[in-house]
Amino acid sequence: MTVKVGGVPVGSAHPIVVQSMTNTDTADAAATAAQVRALYAAGSELVRVTVNTDEAARAVPAIVADVDVPVIGDFHYNGHLLLTKYPDSARALAKYRINPGNVGTKRRDDNFRTIIQVAINEGKPVRIGVNWGSLDQQLLTEMMDANAALAEPRDARDVTMDAMVESAMRSAELAEESGLPHDDIILSAKVSGVQDLVAVYRMLAERSDYPLHLGLTEAGMGTKGVVASTAGLSILLQEGIGDTIRVSLTPRPGGDRTEEVQVAQQVLQSLGLRSFTAQVTACPGCGRTTSTFFQEMAEQIQTYLRDQRPVWQARYPGSEELRVAVMGCVVNGPGESKHADIGISLPGTAEEPRAPVYVDGALKVTLKGDTIVADFLRILDAYVEKRFGGGGSANGRAQRHVAIGVDQTDVALPKNHA
Repeated sequence: MTVKVGGVPVGSAHPIVVQSMTNTDTADAAATAAQVRALYAAGSELVRVTVNTDEAARAVPAIVADVDVPVIGDFHYNGHLLLTKYPDSARALAKYRINPGNVGTKRRDDNFRTIIQVAINEGKPVRIGVNWGSLDQQLLTEMMDANAALAEPRDARDVTMDAMVESAMRSAELAEESGLPHDDIILSAKVSGVQDLVAVYRMLAERSDYPLHLGLTEAGMGTKGVVASTAGLSILLQEGIGDTIRVSLTPRPGGDRTEEVQVAQQVLQSLGLRSFTAQVTACPGCGRTTSTFFQEMAEQIQTYLRDQRPVWQARYPGSEELRVAVMGCVVNGPGESKHADIGISLPGTAEEPRAPVYVDGALKVTLKGDTIVADFLRILDAYVEKRFGGGGSANGRAQRHVAIGVDQTDVALPKNHA
């Protein structure tokens, strides 16, 4: 099933969509729009913003008007009030995200129906996002009590996973009963543990055909957040579960919010599900590579490719599948460089200070000298222009050899790079 979110198709056989969320005060329209643009430039195809106050709701139309990406409104507790009070905001948003665990207690179903009615009136899809940190306590208590009455009670963790799935399914049923079209619903069930994530989404996938939004909630900071998110997402995506993803990283103070977009893209690209930017293969280094030159070069090339992504995406379709190798010694360097589309094998410790460059599996030039990075980037640019700029062929490696515009000559690498 496919759900359209501001023109972006989610579900069925469509590419898995990368999304992210701002952490600015939404009431600050200028700052929020700036972060939305930054996330979009990094590759986020949908961006969610918190809509939690009157000031935030009033700022939404200005934010949406100032960006080129669908903006999703994230509502908790008072979404039924804000969406009805500020129709311009309801109209501007591409989708509403609501949590059935915090739409109210005594008037829970009424508040839920109010949000759904706004979505129907405005023709907007809804993500019903269950979170185990804010799970419907009434439902959980009922299911825990029923479990306790069994002759052989199940583990509380299993009952909690069941309650999450039941909350999502009951809410989707109520939304459809209220008039929301089946193909305007996306489901999610966020947890913070990898095995729990896998278990709950497997159950959701078995129970419904709604598109599923994947993500490990409260994934954490740095390496922990990246590894945990990657582990959980990879298992599910490999099984064909998931239609849109977010990597919920806690940024360092003053950190770059776009890191979560880069991680999400890399997960999909590493699994071979989508291609976003040219990839660099680089060795980890060992006692044969006591110089840091190849590490610095690998970093410079990776940064260059990332910076060029939006330019090349528009100018050179297909360049996101480019494979570049930057290797540090003779052991695997030439072989990895030959397997890449374009690669360079730098000299390791005590090796002859020569850096052969391979293009489409064939040696094209050997570089030396202080300008090796600039020379290689010049060769790389020429290769991209030839192969993806209309002058190349996509019919196999043998037909992709190009004239790179550099003679097969030598230039001395600085002695400290040898």
